[in-house]
Amino acid sequence: MNTVADVSEFSGNASAVRRNRAQLRGWLFVVMLVLFALFVVGGATRLTGSGLSITEWKPIHGVIPPLNEQEWQEEFAKYKQIPEYQQINKGMEIAEFKSIFWWEWAHRMLARSVGILFALPLLVFWVTGRVERKLMPKLLGILALGGLQGAVGWWMVASGLVERTDVSQYRLATHLTIAAVIFAATAFVARGLAPDRGAPASRSTQRFAGLLVVVVLVQIYLGGLVAGLNAGLSYNTWPLMDGAIIPGDMFVIQPIWHNFFENPKLVQFDHRLGAYILFALGLWHMIAVRKREPGTAHARQALILFHIILLQAVIGIVTLLTQVHLHVALLHQAVAIAALGYAAAHWRATKGSYLLPAAA
Repeated sequence: MNTVADVSEFSGNASAVRRNRAQLRGWLFVVMLVLFALFVVGGATRLTGSGLSITEWKPIHGVIPPLNEQEWQEEFAKYKQIPEYQQINKGMEIAEFKSIFWWEWAHRMLARSVGILFALPLLVFWVTGRVERKLMPKLLGILALGGLQGAVGWWMVASGLVERTDVSQYRLATHLTIAAVIFAATAFVARGLAPDRGAPASRSTQRFAGLLVVVVLVQIYLGGLVAGLNAGLSYNTWPLMDGAIIPGDMFVIQPIWHNFFENPKLVQFDHRLGAYILFALGLWHMIAVRKREPGTAHARQALILFHIILLQAVIGIVTLLTQVHLHVALLHQAVAIAALGYAAAHWRATKGSYLLPAAA
């Protein structure tokens, strides 16, 4: 039985197409909400130093946390075997361990939950024939990325269990970026299911909107490197960095290219530079679209996107000046994800309606 509906199957019943798309869009919005919470909790896990508190990967059994004092002591004993405890947290009390354990446990639980929240409804929509044929590969691609992300998450944690006292910044940035791609892809597909709200934007507007999504993703990757190296805890001045616009000693590691990933000064400088570039591109896009296509939804969306980027720039500066205060830093990460989601939705909107049926 063919359970994946082609758009042509609905050509005589446009209301059924709209109803199915509305249901899919509502489901994807719920998925995005949980993904957003996952980002925030993941950021808190990193900022509170909680990411290595669970030293085993138990995708099924790990759902159940310690239920009594003996189980807590057993979990704590495992944590005492890793370098982070031995070199940084030696002497930690069980109450302190519980506080970091719950952050990591919540992060893993949200990750499992969003996987189920995506997979099970997708199966129901597919079996009941409410997914248009060309849409299914996109949704399966997002699901596959989610499975890969789980493995990458453990790959990241494993890097900090043997020799290091922290996870690898390479792996942390990879983990964060894959999560961001999943969020952007979900926002892109969800926006494509919205009703038609006017003609597509010009090709140049479409291309530039896509470029903005790529630049935001790169900036998030750079933010992951900053977090992985704790680079935000140094050079907490703005607009100068270490007393200069372009600081020195940014290429002290050999080979030279390692500095871009391992030198906290250059990594922070690159993140600052990425913010300036994103701000300039967002401003240019807003002005260009408002001049090229005045009064359209595309122009309004470009204006909103620029203001989100502006807000994020201000929060980024405050995060730096407060030496990565927990609440400010979490807000910085949350707005970054909001900017990415809106940029992806804006890009999709510039392309016009998604898979319209012939008789819609």
